[in-house]
Amino acid sequence: MTRSVKTGKRAASTQRAKKKFAHSGDRHELRLGLEGAVERVVPHEWTIAAYNPGLPAVLSTPAMIGMMEIAAAESVLPELPPGAITVGTRIEVDHLKAVPEGATVRATSRLAKHQGRFLVFEVEARSGEHILGRGRVFRAVVEPQKFGARADSRKES
Repeated sequence: MTRSVKTGKRAASTQRAKKKFAHSGDRHELRLGLEGAVERVVPHEWTIAAYNPGLPAVLSTPAMIGMMEIAAAESVLPELPPGAITVGTRIEVDHLKAVPEGATVRATSRLAKHQGRFLVFEVEARSGEHILGRGRVFRAVVEPQKFGARADSRKES
């Protein structure tokens, strides 16, 4: 059996994050199965035609994924430690079918797994009976001020 071992800075950072999340109050244990949903009518700016008028006015993959991310983020927000949010870290999504501008799309998420501050959601987007996309969205719990400060420190001069 093979086991991966984290070493160095990343391992220390992960251990600190897990410890901090575990001690941030009685709300740190997120219940598996938490669900979220978002429903929208597809506007023109969410279509691939908005990027290239020569393409059809159908829901773009990034817009569909964005809806999935919002559903995931909102599903756990009430159960996070005070002031914490989640940010996306990875996506594994298949875009299966197209729908036109004006279609109603509903994206759903379900918290399937978590390890410390790292969360995995099963997601799906539908329009009526049609499954448009499905997959997994990965998110991490962060403190917005520290997260923003770290991002700002990476600005190029």
